[in-house]
Amino acid sequence: MDSKTYVTVVTIICATLGVVIGTAIPGWVEGRAVQKALEGITRQPEAADRLRATLFISMALLETGAIYALLISLILLFANPLLTRFF
Repeated sequence: MDSKTYVTVVTIICATLGVVIGTAIPGWVEGRAVQKALEGITRQPEAADRLRATLFISMALLETGAIYALLISLILLFANPLLTRFF
């Protein structure tokens, strides 16, 4: 296997792992955030509006991590800077 093929295979494996880890961890954290927000709403129903607004903001911030992981993986797959830099 030549070096260009090796770099491509390693890039594909890293991009796959990046997507898997980059979506699994934010998904798990978002689930925990929703769980805690629902527990807070259950304990204090009068604070439901503030908790809901905070939850939506935190969900948007948490989801950006998954979007960045997807973006980096797509760059590695379709516009691989390693191939043009080293070869």
